Parts: sequence; C-alpha cells; structure tokens
Amino acid sequence: MKTIGFVDYYLSEWHANNYPVWIKEICEKTGKKFCVKYAWAEKEVSPVDGRTTDEWCESFGAEKCASIEELCEKSDVIIILAPSNPETHLRLAEKVLPFGKRTYIDKTFAPDFAASEKIFDIAKRYNTPFFSTSALRYATELDSLIGSDKIIVTGGGGNFEEYIIHQIEPAVKVLQAKAANVSAQKQGKQIICRVEFEGGRQATMLYGETMPFTVCTEKNGVSAYASLNSDYFHALIADILRFFESGEVSFDTEQTKEVMRIREALIKAKSHSGEIIEL
Repeated sequence: MKTIGFVDYYLSEWHANNYPVWIKEICEKTGKKFCVKYAWAEKEVSPVDGRTTDEWCESFGAEKCASIEELCEKSDVIIILAPSNPETHLRLAEKVLPFGKRTYIDKTFAPDFAASEKIFDIAKRYNTPFFSTSALRYATELDSLIGSDKIIVTGGGGNFEEYIIHQIEPAVKVLQAKAANVSAQKQGKQIICRVEFEGGRQATMLYGETMPFTVCTEKNGVSAYASLNSDYFHALIADILRFFESGEVSFDTEQTKEVMRIREALIKAKSHSGEIIEL
C-alpha cells in the first residue's frame, strides 16, 4: 500500500474532505493500492467548520504529523492542497519538493506567474515530478474539441480570483495556443473576459457566480456546444493516482504556466475595464 500525505493550509475544506473518499473509490475500482495515511496543516483549526486537524485525522483514519518534514519523510507521495489559498503554495512547495517525492499541487497552482515559475524551478532543482491543474481539464466533453479556433466558456463559483481557473484551463487545453493579450469588462456581478491567442485563436470567458460550466467552440467554421457534466473530479483523482505510479504527467506542463499567466493578466484586467493588456 502506497501512502499519501496531505499538506494543507487548514484541513476540513471541501477538497480535503472529498479526495480521500474518491481515492478509495478509484482504488476499489481499479485495484490500485493507495491510501491517505498522513496529514499536516499550517492552521490547526479550519475556518470553514471549526474542525481541528486532530478531528479531521480521526474522521479519515490518518496520522497527524508534527511537522511538514515528518510528513514528507513518511509519505510515499504527497498532495499539496490549500485550494482556496494559492498564496501558500510556494512556501509549501519549498518544504515539500526537496524531498523528491511525486507531488500533486491543487488548484489554483500559484497566485501569480512569477510564483509558478519559482515552483517549477524548485522541482527542476530537486528532480521532483509534480503537476497541477483544474479538475475541469478532465471534462471528457472537451476531448473532441481540442484544436478549435475559438471558444466561449461559461462558469461560476464564489469569487472570480479563485474560480476563473476553471474557465482558463479548458480554453488553454482546447485552443493549444499561447495568449497574446487579454481584456475584461464588468456587467454587474458578471465579468466578460476576452483572450486573444497567437495564430488568430480566441477565447471568451463569461464568469458569473451561478453560471454552469459550458463551452461553445468553432473549428473550421463548424460550431459545437457542450455542457461540462462529466465526472471530472473522479477523472482527476484517477490521473493523480496514475501519475503517482508512473511519474509521468498526462499533458504538457507548459500549459500550467500559460494558465497562470492568463489568470494573472485577467485579474489585472478586471480592474481596468475594457483595457487591452498585452502579455
């Protein structure tokens, strides 16, 4: 049995509360042998529900580690969580990645492009395989749309800064191009984002708190529409476990940097309505 260590800003958040269950389900389905055995969190008490690290560990049958170093030493593979606090990922990665163990870093990968490059540099220095992504990359509805010329993505969530990654990631996966410039415009609580890519490819992202995740694409003049309803979270977990076994990432990780580059620019563009920001 391979042991997984959870590193978090605080445990008892949505990802930490669901990933162990999904990992167990995938293992039961596929015969893989992984379990969440160790956990460590920077904050002892979750601001979400007041549950402590000790209480979370008791609920999930995990062992609380006294330090992040202890967790890294004991675990076979590691998941850095803190999905709502990407500002913590660089300092957590600075502790975890030197151990050289296969690591998944939850969304949003980094608070900005500079931090994302620093994390990649640390991983390269210690030859540590790792990856990060939005779960929406694994929506199976996207697979037949790769290579499209244009895409419109809709989606929601509690706040733009945290949830816009779920629109950028599908756009980057489908268009397979590098962004040239971005702009954003507010319409009440909604935000309309435009991204011009090299080679004439284009993306429009419509963010609203209650919007469903959908895509509309165009390829060679032919349009296609899809609601992103597939079980992308289970698909993400399955790919994380496959990665833990092989050490091979299933996509080009340069796309992760591109997603971070676009996200940072769109957050800036949100405060400069209609202004085109060159990347």
